[in-house]
Amino acid sequence: MKEQGVMLPTKGTPGDQLLKEMGDLRANDARWKEGRTWSLVYYPGEEIYDFLKKAYTMFFAENGLNPGAFPSIRKFETEVVAMTAGMLGGGPEACGAVTSCGTESIMMAIKTYRDKARAERPEITAPEMVIPETAHPAFYKAAHFLDVKAVRVPVRPDFRADVEAMKAAVTDNTILIVGSAPSYPQGVIDPIEELAALALEKGLSCHVDACLGGFMLPFVRKLGYPLPAFDFRVPGVTSISADVHKYGFAAKGASTIIFQNKDLRRHMFYVFTEWSGGIYAHPTMTGTRPGGSFAAAWAIMKHLGEEGYLRIADSIMKTTKKLIDGINSIPGLYVLGKPDMTVFAFTSDSLDIYALGDAMEARGWSSDRQQRPASLHCMVALAHEKVADQYLADLRECALAVAENKSSLPEGTAAMYGMMGTLPDRGMIKDLVLNFMDDLMSVK
Repeated sequence: MKEQGVMLPTKGTPGDQLLKEMGDLRANDARWKEGRTWSLVYYPGEEIYDFLKKAYTMFFAENGLNPGAFPSIRKFETEVVAMTAGMLGGGPEACGAVTSCGTESIMMAIKTYRDKARAERPEITAPEMVIPETAHPAFYKAAHFLDVKAVRVPVRPDFRADVEAMKAAVTDNTILIVGSAPSYPQGVIDPIEELAALALEKGLSCHVDACLGGFMLPFVRKLGYPLPAFDFRVPGVTSISADVHKYGFAAKGASTIIFQNKDLRRHMFYVFTEWSGGIYAHPTMTGTRPGGSFAAAWAIMKHLGEEGYLRIADSIMKTTKKLIDGINSIPGLYVLGKPDMTVFAFTSDSLDIYALGDAMEARGWSSDRQQRPASLHCMVALAHEKVADQYLADLRECALAVAENKSSLPEGTAAMYGMMGTLPDRGMIKDLVLNFMDDLMSVK
């Protein structure tokens, strides 16, 4: 097999040589263990990290495709689902499945409601779901793949879902109302009680995307922080997605989709009975399901327990407050909205925020850039406790430097995002991103 000059070697390479090469290749990767990244990795510390690796590799070869062959995997999945459902206020009928990621959990929720509508409301031939504009792009991905129209509704000035606007967007084709707990961009919880009440009023389902907050908010609430209601305790909430590999600290490849009851979950399953290879029945999108991710998810939940999650949540929330207060004290910078947990974004009315991001990147701090409004994004983890003061000091210095060089031509992502923000043709932006993806997926 050949792609751009890279060929499968005729002879194999010794394992120790390859492992050294792989280690060398990591030299330019994000320095997540040092707390220098603000997304992607939720590092729980070396002790827990080593424990997770042992749990995962113990079931490295097992395949959750057939839980009959591996009753251990079945136990891990059903108990992870049960523990998560209980944590999120689910009743005795709450049930679901473990998936590979939040996107898959969201896709399974949309598939469930689409198939439910096909069975119960066959007159709907063009199903729609009403979502706030801050909802995760996974909903648009699901809409694209599953032929369910995503009706996108602007949010309020505080970045939370506008319930009246969402109500106005409901039509005879609507099958689902969506809210986030919290939304990724600004870390705020949508008014789930009002959205769920709207769903009940209209005879619709209501999904809460808690992929980000599902394993943090229950413990933030127990610590006494004021939070709006967001889970199955809210009448009308019919399903919740929650990632174990985010603030649940499991190994990558573990999310959950939880339904109110089994009647709903039946619509998630896929069954094909006419294959010569036998009857094929599967709960989620993927076929092969890595046993290691199930094992690690179960192990970390059992290992930490409520006490461990509370301890971690307390630490991260305190670090978050320090960061938010520190950012708001830097001239020209301020945090957007009022974040409900450990995720937030900040911007400026006087500085080029993307140039600030580039300046921080040059000092080894990796932050995601956001748009509408332009901002830098932070997802706080345990590793940030030790580096928060240094981050704030660097941020203050970089903000001053950017302010003093307003006339300089933008470079790096500042130039790229600045250009994209001025292009009126969104199709042109899509082409630029597609070209970028082509380049990213090519062998270097």
